[in-house]
Amino acid sequence: MNELIQTVAVYALPVIFAITLHEAAHAFAAKYFGDMTAYSQGRVSLNPLLHIDPFGTIVIPAVLYVATGGAFLFGYAKPVPVNFSNLRHPKRDMAWVSLAGPAANFLMAFLWLFFALSLSSMGVDEDFFLRMARAGVLTNLVMFAFNLFPIPPLDGGRILVSLLPYKMAHKFAQIEPYGFFIVMGLVMLHVLQFWMAPVMLVSNLLLQLLISPFSFLLG
Repeated sequence: MNELIQTVAVYALPVIFAITLHEAAHAFAAKYFGDMTAYSQGRVSLNPLLHIDPFGTIVIPAVLYVATGGAFLFGYAKPVPVNFSNLRHPKRDMAWVSLAGPAANFLMAFLWLFFALSLSSMGVDEDFFLRMARAGVLTNLVMFAFNLFPIPPLDGGRILVSLLPYKMAHKFAQIEPYGFFIVMGLVMLHVLQFWMAPVMLVSNLLLQLLISPFSFLLG
């Protein structure tokens, strides 16, 4: 129980920020490209209460953590409503709206890494904050890689639909009602790790490259 409380304390802020900014980024991008659906529901907001799904964000991850000893975690936020037909260029702009969420996670991973670097440069060795910073990087890289998996309704699937020729895109989009079950099946069969691991590795290498000038200046 103590370990669970410590883990929740370390991951609480990173997870809340990761989910909130991911969904808010989708809502903002949809508004920018012409769809006001999410904006009219107040979802262009950094208020986490508007994006958190009590069951999917809190109950499911907590139950899975206890049931699997932390070996398997899964959760979800309240999806941002987007009417792609309202976008100025629906097929093209779908890609940008979908990419906005993972892009926000990548940016947050960079900011958490910068936070860890700043703590180190100032001589702060408080373990709690260092663990929180590492949790922030990990959480956002996991969300970045997972959401880019090319199966709709995940962001990567919608980006692929946007890029495919119309006929192929229409057929591929028909997977969406079954996409969640396909992804969960791949997770349970440990197949999704063959996507997650390389994407997280490459994105982490890119983060290290981007942070290197700040490491030089603050080192």
